[in-house]
Amino acid sequence: MITKGSPRKKRVSDPFRFDRALLTELTEAEPGGKGKSADLRLAGADEAGRGCLAGPLVAAAVVLDYARAPFPRLDGLTDSKLLSPEAREAMYGRILGAAVRVSWVACSPSTIDRDGLHRSNLAALRRAIELLRGEYRVAVIDGFDLKHAELRARALPGADYKSAAAGAASIVAKVVRDRLMRAIAPSYPEYGFEEHVGYATDQHREAIRLHGTCVLHRLSFRGVGTTQLELWDE
Repeated sequence: MITKGSPRKKRVSDPFRFDRALLTELTEAEPGGKGKSADLRLAGADEAGRGCLAGPLVAAAVVLDYARAPFPRLDGLTDSKLLSPEAREAMYGRILGAAVRVSWVACSPSTIDRDGLHRSNLAALRRAIELLRGEYRVAVIDGFDLKHAELRARALPGADYKSAAAGAASIVAKVVRDRLMRAIAPSYPEYGFEEHVGYATDQHREAIRLHGTCVLHRLSFRGVGTTQLELWDE
């Protein structure tokens, strides 16, 4: 089983087959649900930027309509972490052309500091799913149980790798977040956001040591608001 943070391998399974199998399972379990327009629509949701020292957390949701399958322009679709930046950008445009609904939500650093990372993450995922307006049969969430039955969401560890819809959401979240960080980078040139987009690289840590923090930093994260031995080399 693949979970967040686990090593990733080259894809050997078909994420579209996974989605179709899940829809088939639901149809067989609930025969009375046949005939509804959303029966063959599967949603996926994921987030990007959870572990960053600066910038927003972005959650995205994507609905693929399997009544329109196959999706030849989405060949190679997988978890965003397995794609190069160039491949993610190319796939992002193809996802927007193939999906019936796409949503994304940005959660600010100040909200993360106020509410905590986990609560902010769940709230962003819930909102991204809510913006789909219920136009799907089931929503597959990468790893997190949203605990809201009305959203018809299923937590699935490694969903961004197993499910095409969740993989598409991971790409949308990552591309949107990276674009946001690069767009704002010129306002804070000393931090190099255009390079690391807020992640905890050596370059970013050194910039915080030299210049302190800015409004984009998550002050509640260890080593950001206060200097700690785990962050700084003494």
